Amino acid sequence: MKTTSQQTATSKLVNRFDKELRTLLMNDLRAIRSVKAQMIGINANSLSAA
Repeated sequence: MKTTSQQTATSKLVNRFDKELRTLLMNDLRAIRSVKAQMIGINANSLSAA
C-alpha cells in the first residue's frame, strides 16, 4: 500500500473551508462581544445617572 504525504484536492478544499468558516465565526464572536460590552457600558452609565 502506497502512502503519500500530499493532501488530496478535496482535503485541501475542506481544510480551507474549515479555516475560513472558523475565521468568520471568530470575527462574528468578537463583534458580538464588542456590542455586548458597549451595551453593558451604556446600561451602567444610565443606571449611575439615575
